[in-house]
Amino acid sequence: MADETLHFTADEILTELRRRQRATAGAPRGVAPMAPRARRAAAIGAVATGTLVRELRRAQRAIYGVDDRKDAFEMPRDVRALASASVALVQAEDLVRHGRGWRLRTTSYREDYNLCSEEPFVKQPLGCFCSGVLVRPDVIATAGHCVEKQSELAGMRFVFGFRMLTRNKAQTTFDDDDVYQGKALIGQQLTADGTDWALVQLDRRVKGRTPVKFRTAGKVAENDKLFVIGHPCGLPQKFADGARVQQNSRRDFFTATLDTYGGNSGSPVFSEKTKRLEGLLVRGQTDFVSVGDCQVSQVFPSTGAGGEDVTRATVWSGRVPKAANGGRGRRR
Repeated sequence: MADETLHFTADEILTELRRRQRATAGAPRGVAPMAPRARRAAAIGAVATGTLVRELRRAQRAIYGVDDRKDAFEMPRDVRALASASVALVQAEDLVRHGRGWRLRTTSYREDYNLCSEEPFVKQPLGCFCSGVLVRPDVIATAGHCVEKQSELAGMRFVFGFRMLTRNKAQTTFDDDDVYQGKALIGQQLTADGTDWALVQLDRRVKGRTPVKFRTAGKVAENDKLFVIGHPCGLPQKFADGARVQQNSRRDFFTATLDTYGGNSGSPVFSEKTKRLEGLLVRGQTDFVSVGDCQVSQVFPSTGAGGEDVTRATVWSGRVPKAANGGRGRRR
């Protein structure tokens, strides 16, 4: 029966499992449930929960060498503006009105993944299903498997600022200026082992956040140092550096030793040297392995074959108006 889940991505499975958990708990619904891809709802809904859990464990991403993930309050000063432009993709049903703003309904990272007590971030909440980044004042770039078609935009929201405020407190309430809806799917491509990207126009310009600069020509240098900002497994925003380019020969994507998981799909990957967006995290290795009756992160050597796949920014940069790239500096 496991074969019937092979065509679903880790993020689709994660979204479906979180939907089932909310339904079991009797959580209220703000809007009708949103399937990761609308036309696939019936297919994934028919798969047994145990089968989905096993496939999620197989399909997820991984840690390379030392776990370099850090919370927002631990980020270096020179990446905080980039982190401010990073966004969480959230199911609309998980946002409820809270005063003049919104409250994000979350679940337990430890319980959802049956994690061992020593696992990093084990006490933190989960609240989103993909990641993205602001590339113009009203345009988000993310993975193509996170937003496949226009009709899905009604069931999701783009939330800025889902992060840890301190080691024990997450930001789960948001002002209206932090929450946006998709207005139009500008462009999207998705292949099983190649390009994977989407550009979404928001319902209005984002306030108080600066779009990132992105590569428009050429490609990242061999063995270049990189870092990623996003939401592994749906956790509050994480920053992970210490990565390097591994394989750089493919036209549409490169591979790097990034510490990422499912939920990191669509996360912006930056050059450590230039702070320019090199691409979007889209695929990777297995995240967790079982140790007794609980799970821990899978660890791979930071040298050798393998890695996480990153769709190059140059694949989609031509679909973004030139003014969106800031109009400053030379093209690389």
